Amino acid sequence: MLGEFSKVLVFVGIAIALIGGVIYFFDKLGFKGLPGDIFIKKDNFVFYFPIVTSILLSFLLSILLTVIFNFFKK
Repeated sequence: MLGEFSKVLVFVGIAIALIGGVIYFFDKLGFKGLPGDIFIKKDNFVFYFPIVTSILLSFLLSILLTVIFNFFKK
């Protein structure tokens, strides 16, 4: 039981590192977010809420974790 859990933690860690790398390279390429993200800039106030990006990342992580857990369930 504990051995399988450690494997899941390793794969989740690798997935988080890969996602971090992708986000880092998107930032270097000038990617500022998806259409639908809320960005308000006034005189001395900036508000950024990445709602569409958050929904997309949540969806992708749900699929990734489902695949990982189903792989170890077999």
